[in-house]
Amino acid sequence: MLENDEADLDETLDELEVVLKALASTRRLKILEWLKDPAAHFPAQVHGDPVEHGACNQFIVDKLGVSQPAGSRHLKVLVDADLVIATPRQGWTYYRRNEPQIAAVARRLTEI
Repeated sequence: MLENDEADLDETLDELEVVLKALASTRRLKILEWLKDPAAHFPAQVHGDPVEHGACNQFIVDKLGVSQPAGSRHLKVLVDADLVIATPRQGWTYYRRNEPQIAAVARRLTEI
């Protein structure tokens, strides 16, 4: 029984490590901040609603002021950490915050 508890703890801490690494970037923190209110931070979008779908990857990359590959890498790290949800839509990918996961991470950090 204790081995299972230890294995569960290891898995939880491994997941937390991925999230903390994702948060250890000013650019990724900016993305999360902008995605709190995409309509206020990004131009109008043709194919996606900023509230429902989030912001288009191109708008995020442009606002970051980085190359497309660099911007895509930042977004992938956030998606892999489950902090952001990617939604393909008419040839573009839209990103929005995963609020339940962000809240869970905040709760978990208070338990350390």
